[in-house]
Amino acid sequence: MIDTLNIAAALLTIGFGSFGFLAPRFTASALDLHTGETTMGLSELRASVGCLFVALGLFCLIWPAPMAFSMMGVAYAGAAFGRLTSLVLDKPPFTKAFIYFAIEVLLAAYLLLANL
Repeated sequence: MIDTLNIAAALLTIGFGSFGFLAPRFTASALDLHTGETTMGLSELRASVGCLFVALGLFCLIWPAPMAFSMMGVAYAGAAFGRLTSLVLDKPPFTKAFIYFAIEVLLAAYLLLANL
């Protein structure tokens, strides 16, 4: 059961990252981000919201060791902490930010608890 859920989490991570990598304008719109005078924002989306997560998920599928899945959990825990900080300090649209936060917390909790 853990193996199946780990694979599902890795595939979900790849899916999330694929949007940032392959459709950065769509991703920017979904995240309420606006592109500026340059295309540097699209570059950042492809890198940090896109391929970073694609590579993380792919690594876990290629080398499905518990520590690899734990590190994916650490990445989601870091994202959740950043999101929580933003909820408190930046006051983004609450419902949207909280949904992203909940997804990050759930993935972090599962990946860490199941694989450490």
